Amino acid sequence: MNKHETDRIFYSDGYRLGQSVIAESYSEEALAMGIEQLYSAIDGLIDSLLQQAKRNRVVVDCTKGCAWCCHQPIFAHTFEIQYLANQVRKVLPAEKVDELRKRATTKNYQVKTLQEKEMLHYKSPCPLLENNACIAYHARPMACRIYLSTNVASCRWFYSRPDDPENYPALLDFPLKAGRMLNHGFMAALKQHGFAVTEYRIEEGLSGL
Repeated sequence: MNKHETDRIFYSDGYRLGQSVIAESYSEEALAMGIEQLYSAIDGLIDSLLQQAKRNRVVVDCTKGCAWCCHQPIFAHTFEIQYLANQVRKVLPAEKVDELRKRATTKNYQVKTLQEKEMLHYKSPCPLLENNACIAYHARPMACRIYLSTNVASCRWFYSRPDDPENYPALLDFPLKAGRMLNHGFMAALKQHGFAVTEYRIEEGLSGL
């Protein structure tokens, strides 16, 4: 199976999940269920990929406590931000939500006036990062789920020297493409039925908590 066929399959899977949300006469509950199924699909795929990598002695360096990637710009779509915000309100105490809102607002203020290249190179912790761990890990957006590195040194270097044009994190390509196509298919189904979808930086979306 070539990569274009694989892309089409993942796009179609995402589209079907989006259609299932609309079939439920759209509600926040239906949207949340659709997003959870979307995330479950990519998480299952990544689990299988990690098992295969282990059998083939391919090292994936992403572990709890490694947070180099959590200091770069992270983008999420409207439906992901909405789901994330609802989950944060549901599982965190009010004072923690208030702290999170303040961190998001502060970072958004620091970043929003930067030119695109400056913004992409800007390093600052995600508002959800505490003690090098995500406080809303179960609800993290697709971009966070599909970011898998085979070389932590490349991530560390990208953190310290983001302007180096010769260096990028050594990411696994397959989960990146699969997750993006799932998301694009899901988004296309929502848009087709009038759901407005925009892309936000995480701090931008969470500053409205």
